[in-house]
Amino acid sequence: MSARIYQPAKTAMSSGTAKTKSWVLEFAPEKPSVKDPLTGWNGAGETRSQIKLKFPTLEEAQNYAAAHGIAARVERERTRKPSQKSYADNFRFDRTGPWSH
Repeated sequence: MSARIYQPAKTAMSSGTAKTKSWVLEFAPEKPSVKDPLTGWNGAGETRSQIKLKFPTLEEAQNYAAAHGIAARVERERTRKPSQKSYADNFRFDRTGPWSH
């Protein structure tokens, strides 16, 4: 039984960083998914791959995995520098690119 521990990325629909501070322990699927012949949906015979456990810190997630005998790998998030943009920058006189299409 293996799992991965990671911090979820921010959603593409929002510029905020809500729900990105916690750590998630997600189990890896042990069997490949099977396509249902009637509906065409993918399915699996195991429910463990549907479980996502959330922890406030990385240490708590690692302690949980160690206490339950789960081989977990930690995926560190690549940090990005947030871009500081303002609406007024669209109308600067020293823009390098064209203003309109």
